[in-house]
Amino acid sequence: MLGHRNYANQYRSTGVSAAVLEADPHRLVALMLSGARDRIRLAGACLERGDIPRKAKAISDASGLITGLNGALNLEAGGEIAQGLQSLYDYAQQRLLIANSDNDAAALTEVDSLLGDIESAWLAIAPKTP
Repeated sequence: MLGHRNYANQYRSTGVSAAVLEADPHRLVALMLSGARDRIRLAGACLERGDIPRKAKAISDASGLITGLNGALNLEAGGEIAQGLQSLYDYAQQRLLIANSDNDAAALTEVDSLLGDIESAWLAIAPKTP
């Protein structure tokens, strides 16, 4: 059974890698937002099951994706919107830290909702394909 799980994880990882390699910048941000939300939801499920080490790993992965999103902001060109996103990402990181240290499911839900709002807005401004 363990072998099947490893193969499934490798397949999923390869699929994600291919999607990232083929993604334009807009799609890449969408993938990062979706990935962060997936990991936050995984952290919540792990918390419910009492799997604290896996919860911590999922939160760490989500935090890494948010760090990447924050680093991709162009504060000069993005103006107030980019500055607002930077503040939201910083807040999300603080809440993830609390979620991890205090096993706070509400903080995970809050960050997932916040990122969901950002994701929805981001997808709404997707560039038109010819």
